[in-house]
Amino acid sequence: MNTLAADHRACAAILRRSGSSFALPIRLLPAAKRQGTTAIYAFCRMADDLVDDAPDQATAAAGLAAFTATTEAALAGRPVDDPVLRALADTVRRFAIPEAAVREILAGVRMDLDRQRYATWTELECYCSRVASAVGVAAIHVWGFVDPTAVALSHECGIAFQLTNILRDIPEDLGRGRIYLPQDDFAACGCAEEDLVAGRIGPGFARLAALEIDRATACYRRAAAIDGMLSTDGRGVFRAMFGLYRGMLDAVGRAGTSIFTSRVRPSRPRLLAAAAATLLVGTRRMR
Repeated sequence: MNTLAADHRACAAILRRSGSSFALPIRLLPAAKRQGTTAIYAFCRMADDLVDDAPDQATAAAGLAAFTATTEAALAGRPVDDPVLRALADTVRRFAIPEAAVREILAGVRMDLDRQRYATWTELECYCSRVASAVGVAAIHVWGFVDPTAVALSHECGIAFQLTNILRDIPEDLGRGRIYLPQDDFAACGCAEEDLVAGRIGPGFARLAALEIDRATACYRRAAAIDGMLSTDGRGVFRAMFGLYRGMLDAVGRAGTSIFTSRVRPSRPRLLAAAAATLLVGTRRMR
C-alpha cells in the first residue's frame, strides 16, 4: 500500500544514493522541511537523469515528455504511480510552492535536449534561472522566509550555484557534446570553442575563466542578503549550501586553466570546512 511516508522515504533513498553535497545541509532542517527539500532534490535528480543517462536523444525526449505529463497529473491531484512525484505534489501543496517553479525546472532540463551551445550570457542566464533559480524558489518556500525579496534574490543564488557547477564540470559536459560558456565570452577573451574541444588551452582561457568566476562572485555577493530574509530553520541550511558552493568556486579559481581539461574535485574536508564556517559566521563576509 502506498503511503506518503513511503513516498518520502523513496526520495530520501535517492538523495542517499546520489552522494550529493546537499545531503548534509538538508539534515539541518526539521523533519517536515527536510522531507520537502528532499522531495524537490529527488524530483530534480530524476529529471536530470532522464536526459543525461538516456542512450539517445529520442529516448531522452520521450522519457522527459512522459515524466512531465505525470508531474502535471500529480500537481493536479490525480493518482500517479511514481512515489517521487507523489511526494513532490504533497510538498507543493503543503508549503504553497508556486507550480510555475516546478514547470520552470522541467523547461530547463528540456533545454539540454534542444541545445548544446549558448551564444550570449542572456541565453545562458535563462537556462541557469530555470534549472537552478527555480529550484531555489521552491526550496525557500519549504524553508520559510520573512521578506518576499528573498524570492527575487533566489534568482541570483541559483545563477551563482549553476555557474559554479558549469565551471566545475566543463570536461564532463564537453564529453556530452555541451559547451555552456557563452560564445560571446569566448570571442571577447580571444578563445575558440574549437581549441577547447581539441584541448589547446592558450592564454585567452585564463581570461575566460576569470570572467566567469567574477560573474559568479558578483551573484554570490548579491545572493548573500537572503541570509537575513529566511526563517531560522531556513537560515542554517542556506548558509551551509552557500558555503559549500562558494567553496567550490574557490576551488575552481585555484585550479586555473586546468578547469578546461579536468573536472574540479575539491576535497570533501575543505568543502565541509567552508560550509561550517559560513554556517557559524553567516554570509555577510561574502558580500
